[in-house]
This record gives sequence, C-alpha cells and structure tokens, in this order.
Amino acid sequence: MIILGINCFSHDTSACILVDGKLLAFAEEERFNRDKHTKRFPFQSINYCLETAGIEVEAVDLVGLAHKPGLDFTRAMLDILRRLPRSWRRLFIQPAVDLSLYLKKPFFRLAQGYTGKVVFVGHHEAHAAAAFFASPFDEAAVLSIDRGGDYLSTWLGVGKGNSLQKLGAVRQPHSLGEVYAAVTDYLGFRPNSDEGKVMGLAPYGDKTYFNKFKRLLKSDNKGGFKVDLNYFTYYLKQGWYDANFISQFGPKRLKGEEIGLRHKDIAAAVQHVTERTGLGLANFLSKTTKSKNLCLSGGVTLNSCMNAYILKNSDFEEIFIQPAAGDAGNALGAAYYLWHCVLGNERVEPMAHAFLGPEFSNEEIQAALETRGLNWQKLDDIENQCARRLADGKIVGWFQGRSEVGPRALGNRSILANATLPETKDIVNLKIKKRESFRPFAPAIMEEYAADYIDDYYPSPYMLLVQSIKKSLRTTVPSITHVDGTSRTQSVSKQTNPRFWKLIDSFRKESGVPVVLNTSFNVQGEPIVLTPFDAISTFKTSGMDCLAMGDYLVEKDQ
Repeated sequence: MIILGINCFSHDTSACILVDGKLLAFAEEERFNRDKHTKRFPFQSINYCLETAGIEVEAVDLVGLAHKPGLDFTRAMLDILRRLPRSWRRLFIQPAVDLSLYLKKPFFRLAQGYTGKVVFVGHHEAHAAAAFFASPFDEAAVLSIDRGGDYLSTWLGVGKGNSLQKLGAVRQPHSLGEVYAAVTDYLGFRPNSDEGKVMGLAPYGDKTYFNKFKRLLKSDNKGGFKVDLNYFTYYLKQGWYDANFISQFGPKRLKGEEIGLRHKDIAAAVQHVTERTGLGLANFLSKTTKSKNLCLSGGVTLNSCMNAYILKNSDFEEIFIQPAAGDAGNALGAAYYLWHCVLGNERVEPMAHAFLGPEFSNEEIQAALETRGLNWQKLDDIENQCARRLADGKIVGWFQGRSEVGPRALGNRSILANATLPETKDIVNLKIKKRESFRPFAPAIMEEYAADYIDDYYPSPYMLLVQSIKKSLRTTVPSITHVDGTSRTQSVSKQTNPRFWKLIDSFRKESGVPVVLNTSFNVQGEPIVLTPFDAISTFKTSGMDCLAMGDYLVEKDQ
C-alpha cells in the first residue's frame, strides 16, 4: 500500500510518501523553489517522493490532502454571518478561499495525471496524526495549536494504538496563533514567518504588560480560551489589530525602527500569555486523559519556550514534538491518518529522525564545485579537519546526507561555529545570517554530555525545547547562551547522525567542549539550502570561511 500525503492548504506546502506504513521521503516545496513559506503546489516535492519510492504516480494507492474545504466553509460562514455587518469583507472572501481549496483536488489529478482515490483529511486531524503516529508512544494526549485550519485554531485529543479521538477544540476566531502573529506584525516583523524573532526578543523585556495581555486572552480551564476580539481585526480581514490595541500599547513599530524597551516588554507579554495558555490546554488534557505522554504539533508548537514551559510545569513526564510542526507536517499527518485511522493498519515504526529529503553524492558535489570554479580538497577526515577550523574560530557551512524536514537545521544543512568564543554570536548574526543582533543561536551538543551542561536536561533532538544552561558553564559557551541563561538545545545522537556527532566529538577533543553553535544554512529571508548549488551560492555571498560538502572542503582564503 502506497500513500502520498500532500499539504497544499496554504503556506509551507509539502509532500511525503508512505510504503506499507513506512515513511520513505518527506520534503518541503520551499527548498526546491527557493520561495520561503511558499504557497505553490508542491509538484517538486511530490516528484521527489515518487522518485525516492521508485514509482510513477499511478502506482500510488491513495492520496491525502490535509484540509477539508467544505467543513472550513460551513464553520466560517456561520461565524461571518453572526458578525455582520463588520465581517462583510469575509462574506465575499471566504467562498473564494474554500473554492480554491476544493479545486486543488481536480488540479492535482489533472496536473499529475492521477486517476486513483484522493481523500480530504481534516487540518488538525493531520496535525494530530503527524505528532502521535510519529511518536514512540503507544498512548498519549495530543495537542494541536495553530493559527487555524478548517476554522479551528486548537485541537485536543488522545491517541491510542492506531486511533485518534477528539476531546475538544477551539474555534476561530479565538486563536493563540493569530494573536501571536498580530503582535509579530505590531512589532515590525513579518507575521506567519518571524514569530521566532518575537520569542527571541521576549527575554529582554519585563512584566510591564503581563496583566494587560492576560485580559486579551483568557483560558477557561476546560480545554479552551477566548480572545478579546475588541482588540483585533484579523478575523475581519482588515489588518491585524484594532485601534483599541494601539490605545493600550502605543504605536506600531515601523520596519527598521530601533527596538525600544516597550517593544521588548510587549514581546515578553505575548510570550508569557502564550506559555500560560499552552499550559492550561496541556493541564486539561493531563486531567482528562491521565496520560503521562504528550504529543504536540501545529505552528504554535514551534515555540520552544512554550514547549519547555509545558514540560516543566505540567504532569506530563514524556513529550514528543513533531519536527515539522507547522503546516508542512500535515503532508505526513494526512498520510498517517489514512494509513491508521481510515485503513485501520497497525503502526510500523516511529519517526526516528528528520533526515528525509534529497541527498547528493560526492560525484554530484564535485561536479557542482567544478561548475562554479571553486578550489577544493577531497578529504578522508572531513570531520576532524572541520573541527580544527572551528576551534580556530572559523565559520563552517556543513552540507551532508539527506536534507532535514522542518524549519530547524539539525546537522545536515547547517552553519557551524565555535560556541566558546564570545564574539561568535555577533559575527554569525551580522556577517553570515545578516539578521538582528538580539537573536540567539542554538547549541548542538553530544547527547552523552548534555546533562553536564543543561539543568533538568530532557532530550531535544529537533531543537524544539528551550532549556537552561548551567550557571557554572554559561561563560564556557557564551555564544549559545541567551540573555536569560537559556538555549534552544539540540541533542545529537551518534545513532541518528553519526557524521555530525563525529564532528562535534572531534571538536570536543580539540577544545574540551562537546558543543558547537548550529544554525540553519541560509541567510535571512531565504529557505534552508537544498542542493550543492544552493550551498555554494550562500557560501560565496556570506561571511563563511569554509564549506564542507560530503568529503569536499572549500576555504575562502585559498
């Protein structure tokens, strides 16, 4: 049985393929077309999945699309009619939106020449399936928190074996993701893209606006919450926030305007209310399900501070966060939902890693280097050579194996630097990434040593938990220690990524520290690199010193 899962709902389009329940390939369209958070139909991702499986599209038994346009339309129109006349714009927009969603089914059939069965899967059911069925748990509470999909912002449920059961939901326009996106826009960043900047800015702020923000979003302690819509306009398709919001919090920060204390305090406030709301939802699930396991998905669960807050303050003992927690993960969720919940098949294996995209041979890498006219060395100890350069303070572009899925670079499409040097953070932010100086970087740490560096350590292979660096070691790794003493940790396993683990181990032998700074191989505004040509272009136009692709090393000073 071959199942193709597709996310073409809106942004972050993607595709994956299951063969007899086993995940063979999973990729995001933005990596191919170089359009970050792309909304284009994921034809290149689909073709990659088919090529990896060695089949033509007609060999696919079942296709899952991760949205239900009819359900979305019905729920949305009921809400729109209830809010007339203020919602008049949406009265015209919503039918067009849902018609476009419905037409993606015949569009796929026509474009791909597919005559088999195509099934719509609920947006949040896909999020839930992507989290639970990818997890190692036989049973778990499941929480999906998103901006919205099928006119729900939040879905609460329980997974057991090969089944999912819905326990509750929060309907739009009450949406934690929409509130966070609105504040992202208010702070002069790009909504639905730059929320991580707000999370990174939050620790610089204080409690000035905490109480005011608590009044904007209130939990009911019954698995739900309400947004005070008097302060927002996102649900009317008239911008993000009302004049009441400006009256309470002051004027919007303009793009390029200096970030002041007020902006930092507002970032801290929205992060605070996000963490408390997420914890309230998790506590409801804990009491309802009695499970000690929690699975998270949905775009809001890319907020690694919230995830860590839930883990620390709830009764859950174990947690799994889907590495492609945003809408890209719904391609996987749609496929898993069909395999388990529709067809009734038993689970095959958990998602052990996120390295599911394309890879390139040494021959392909060498051809790209020669085409671009670069001088290179082919080495049999690339890990050791790069570790020495990192120890010397060099910045290394690291391109190996299959590309990662999800927004985090996990050691196959990464920019690496020496975490022990205080100046590294500013160098990488300004010279390499070309982004704001306040933004923190993540440590990639050998899992064998993680508990030595991190308080109350919990494994974090997908860089989706923020944890505290031990006070005694913060000066040892200053460039990955944020202003509040935390870091968004990636624990690196020898089993799942032996080459990256070996590089860090080699750096440990050079420096005495089993940690490197790891950030995604891209510059601001671009997707993570996919091909050798992408990597070469980014390397040549940034301040990186070295590029390691496969067994090949390129250095700029040669």
